[in-house]
Amino acid sequence: MFQHIHPYEPFFPEGATKLIVGTLPPPRFTSGELKEGDVDFCYGSISGLLWPVLDRIFDLNLKFETTQEAINQRKNFLASRGIGVCDIVHSCQREKIDASDLGMQHIQLRDLISYLHQYPKIDTLLFTGGNSKNGPEYFFRKHLKNYQLQLELVSNDIPRIHQFILPSKLSSRAESRENSNRTIKTVSLTAPSGAANRSIGSLQSYKDLKNQNPAFNTIDFRVIQYSKFF
Repeated sequence: MFQHIHPYEPFFPEGATKLIVGTLPPPRFTSGELKEGDVDFCYGSISGLLWPVLDRIFDLNLKFETTQEAINQRKNFLASRGIGVCDIVHSCQREKIDASDLGMQHIQLRDLISYLHQYPKIDTLLFTGGNSKNGPEYFFRKHLKNYQLQLELVSNDIPRIHQFILPSKLSSRAESRENSNRTIKTVSLTAPSGAANRSIGSLQSYKDLKNQNPAFNTIDFRVIQYSKFF
């Protein structure tokens, strides 16, 4: 069994209002055997699409290399936009050493609710995937049950949007409901991985855009979608 431990601590810039929530980076980030072009930071896989999409949206001129400069570029961008990163999986075990979500076993989750209490300005969670088994939204729903909380559907369009009420950790009977609770929105973005391209291709909205412009592709689709929430 391979012990797949998340290699990065959660990243919370001062005043963060949004939080990117995924699962785990590929196992090579845990073992330190990075590929050429990998960035040693969250979502740093050379085959991942989150940073290429954000690079397109914000014209960041990012470097895709295993250097401290590439790491600093990403941290500086996140800090400038008030965006944190806290993947929900702390560790898992794998029989096959790959990045498959379905291959995760004996999963230990991070306590995201506790982090939300520590960072009271966060009002939006950006899931890098939906509610398929072992995806970030799937795990977060399980996590909420531990607190007797649940997601409420806001919009069933893709990306699906939910919300939940986070009670104050220090609430008392004397406090009003308005002051002690806060509403957190969640957005289940189309996953920034090649595996999600097939599901994008089946969407009517994608097909319509593709018909209008044959050069339109799945990265263009993510650029349009992500730009609304980042």
